[in-house]
Amino acid sequence: MEPHDRLLNVVDVEATCWQGRPPAGQVSEIIEIGLCVVDLRTRERVERHRVLVRPARSTVSAFCTELTGLPQEEVDGGVPFAAACALLEREHHARSRAWASWGDYDRKQFERQCAAAGVRYPFGRRHTNAKAAYSAAHGLPRRLGMAGALRHAGLPLEGRHHSGADDAWNIAALVLHIAAKGAWPD
Repeated sequence: MEPHDRLLNVVDVEATCWQGRPPAGQVSEIIEIGLCVVDLRTRERVERHRVLVRPARSTVSAFCTELTGLPQEEVDGGVPFAAACALLEREHHARSRAWASWGDYDRKQFERQCAAAGVRYPFGRRHTNAKAAYSAAHGLPRRLGMAGALRHAGLPLEGRHHSGADDAWNIAALVLHIAAKGAWPD
């Protein structure tokens, strides 16, 4: 394994959300980026990061705060989305390092939000849908949610579910579980 291929960014985002439709004029926006760096050679989680992002076109609903634990006041202290994308490129080598997320929601949310904001997409092309990889590695007929996959693998859910940083950490544990089976896609 080449040195540049051994590290993987595992990303999980939380975004503004509502119990029903968004209020008029509001759209779902990333408010937290959780990132866990995995060393695929040593099979370790080696870094853990959290970036709060200040929404520009939405506010945090009571439903969203209950789900994510993030109140409006906390995300108001975050960085603008463009700065968060630049930070991912600069500090986490996001354009050159492979990355993974649980499902395709995170990748698609970044694509949508970058296009809407006129911001350069911070990631390269090497994305792995860890949910699909887990299902394939275990021959499962349907794809499990992250918490269900942790139970299936006999791994603990560490921290708060729907915290970007905690979910990235937990997804990284599942990535390592898949890699230990020799089933992580190259």
